[in-house]
Amino acid sequence: MPDLGPDDRTAPVTLTTTGDSLALAGALTIEAVARLVQAASPVQTGSASAIDIAGLTRMDTAGAWWIITRLSAGAQAGILNATPAQTQLIETVRRNMTPTAIIPPIPHGIAASVGAFGQRVAGAAQTAKELLSFLGQVVATLGGLVLRPGRLRLTSLVHQCEQVGLNAVPIVALMAFLIGVVLAFQGSAQLRQFGAEVFVVDLISISVLRELGILLTAIIVAGRSGSAFTAAIGAMKMREEIDALRTLGLDPVAVLVVPRVLALMLMLPALGFIADLSGLVGGAAMAWIDLGVSPAVFRSRLLSDTDVWHFGVGMIKAPFFALIIGIIGCYEGMRVGGDAESLGRRTSTSVVLSIFMVIVLDALFSIFFATVGI
Repeated sequence: MPDLGPDDRTAPVTLTTTGDSLALAGALTIEAVARLVQAASPVQTGSASAIDIAGLTRMDTAGAWWIITRLSAGAQAGILNATPAQTQLIETVRRNMTPTAIIPPIPHGIAASVGAFGQRVAGAAQTAKELLSFLGQVVATLGGLVLRPGRLRLTSLVHQCEQVGLNAVPIVALMAFLIGVVLAFQGSAQLRQFGAEVFVVDLISISVLRELGILLTAIIVAGRSGSAFTAAIGAMKMREEIDALRTLGLDPVAVLVVPRVLALMLMLPALGFIADLSGLVGGAAMAWIDLGVSPAVFRSRLLSDTDVWHFGVGMIKAPFFALIIGIIGCYEGMRVGGDAESLGRRTSTSVVLSIFMVIVLDALFSIFFATVGI
């Protein structure tokens, strides 16, 4: 703290205003600044075009900060009668002050809303373009592996099959069992009004085999495995391990993406089959408990009245759902930046986008199968 005054070094600071100028006298130390800020009078909080500090007997860094903040914008030369020591202290504090962030005004009105909507549409179109490009890269790599199967990383593929398939069996089976129970319970409550309880078998079989079994399995896999793909590849991206792979001459798509996508395409149909069986078992159990439809009657009606194409329709969708989930999960992982916030944002985007695309594709499949009469 510089020695600035020869006389009374502890005299309380006084402020004298003349127009938009301010004259200071006394000791402008941190204690005085605290009292000035606490008082917060218009004179003490307003800005001044010039500040005369000839009367100051003592000033520390807090006092220099207070003087700088009291100057009007653009009035940096408005400090009058400062000694060389005071000038040096004020300039040092000014250089080390954090510049005030300029917050742009938030646009309002119809034009701003249309502009924001246009930006979101353009962003979505750019994402769709990049996803298609990434899909083409993965398909090209898969084609190369078909021609040269020895380059397939079988150990990684088996490991991913265990992670996305075998470890997901309990949650998928339980979910499908409960869905079958709910369908049977709700369906029986409605069909009983018309004396058509026996048709609950058709309701359960068609709903589970054709739509709900594979759709809900894909949603669970998107939330469980798709997010895991993004997190794992994103963490490698943050640690620059993907750059290291490229440096070693290895293709990250062949090493990281293809085993995951292939594992999903192999295991999602198997998980869908397990979900179908669990859903039928749950529906049969509830139909037996609530309606008295015995398992033998349920099985007989299921085999006689249910078209095998209902099961085929669900199985046909499975590899396409798996491809979408795998591509989006790996693509979002590749886009992770260098911080944890980016990793979390990309993981959330992966789950939401995967589920959205699975539902969109399921709707397109429904229209297609209805058009061709299946």
